[in-house]
Amino acid sequence: MTTVLTIEDDPAILRGLADNLRFEGYDVITASDGETGYHLQKERKPDLIVLDLMLPRMSGFELCRKLRGEGIQTPILMLTARSEEPDRVLGLDLGADDYVTKPFSVRELMARVRALLRRSQPGAEGAPALPNELRFGQVEIDFLSYEARLNGKPVEMTRKEFAVLRYLASRAGQVVTRDDLLNEVWGYESYPSSRTVDNHVAGLRAKLERDPSQPEHIKTVHGVGYKFIPG
Repeated sequence: MTTVLTIEDDPAILRGLADNLRFEGYDVITASDGETGYHLQKERKPDLIVLDLMLPRMSGFELCRKLRGEGIQTPILMLTARSEEPDRVLGLDLGADDYVTKPFSVRELMARVRALLRRSQPGAEGAPALPNELRFGQVEIDFLSYEARLNGKPVEMTRKEFAVLRYLASRAGQVVTRDDLLNEVWGYESYPSSRTVDNHVAGLRAKLERDPSQPEHIKTVHGVGYKFIPG
């Protein structure tokens, strides 16, 4: 059974989340503070974490940073009462996979939970088989440890750059639209601008392509999206 760890300090919200997740068929474990949530993650190894950001004893930001720093890649869905974009961006940069802003509808939350679980299970119906490693040209990528090398030297990449490249590599030789990348990497049905994808692709090219202005591996398909050519 799929296990969801829910960490929320508001008793009413925590109870409602747990009840709805169990109704959907998930095994649910709960915590009301970040420190307890951290230990439960280590002990129970859930398939997904639903994480409030404003928590006692260890904030959601701190917990997310700690887990990702230890190499734990369990999908994290953030819950936040804050609507300001910097908070959302910080949470995502720290390693969260998606977010829902309070107040939220149960229907939306469950849709996000299902989408994250689907993307985290390679081989699931409709999901690409995401590679754990990738080699092309003089580039070596380990997606599990988030390490990249070019000509044997480490290359600093953001989590989202790893995720974009991993998804493109899973569809090697196929055209991937910007909307596909937004949905699969960012997890939103809408995002401020598809320019976000273009900026991340430009970053990947600058770091990994021999000549970013004439890319050999991350090709633009004008008017559609991108195609990864591994050769």
